[in-house]
Amino acid sequence: MPSSPLRVAVVCMSNMNRSMEAHSILMKKGFSVKSFGAGSCVRLPGRASNLPVVYDFSTKYEQMCKDLLHKDGECYRSNGVLHILGRNERIKPHPERFQECRDPFDVIFTCVENVYDRVVADLCAREQETCQPVHVINVDIDDTLEDATLGSLIICELCQGLQQADDMESSLAELLLAAEGKTGRSFLHTVCFY
Repeated sequence: MPSSPLRVAVVCMSNMNRSMEAHSILMKKGFSVKSFGAGSCVRLPGRASNLPVVYDFSTKYEQMCKDLLHKDGECYRSNGVLHILGRNERIKPHPERFQECRDPFDVIFTCVENVYDRVVADLCAREQETCQPVHVINVDIDDTLEDATLGSLIICELCQGLQQADDMESSLAELLLAAEGKTGRSFLHTVCFY
């Protein structure tokens, strides 16, 4: 068994749906987890698909909820955004941007390939201080409520396997292969250093 708890990060674009669903599930399972967005701002579905509602990462979930209730409460209730904001508010006050975090992690899960690319590029651009490895794994998750839950369960299963492994480095490839066989998905994986 690893001597310390697995330090996990989950990153999507806006730190709203996919990363927060995984944060919720992993937190309930007792993991040391943080979640982030990798975009330049938070984008939520608007009344029209081509008109997102945009917020800064420092905007509290509670404030977003009040704003959307004022704009069109029925619309944002029916599309699930108010539900998502309520869940998020119970976990942390506001979304966080990955590029602004300097906390060390053992594994970082991304929820879509372009976020994986951003996270890897950011990690490679950082000055290496400790040369500690961090595994970056992409689990492609569509940005829907149902897929966020299904993808989060895959991430949770991988975390449980890594937590139980005697040697994470040697067990990870085997765990990813087993998950690919079980889910029919392929996972991008690379190792960066802090």
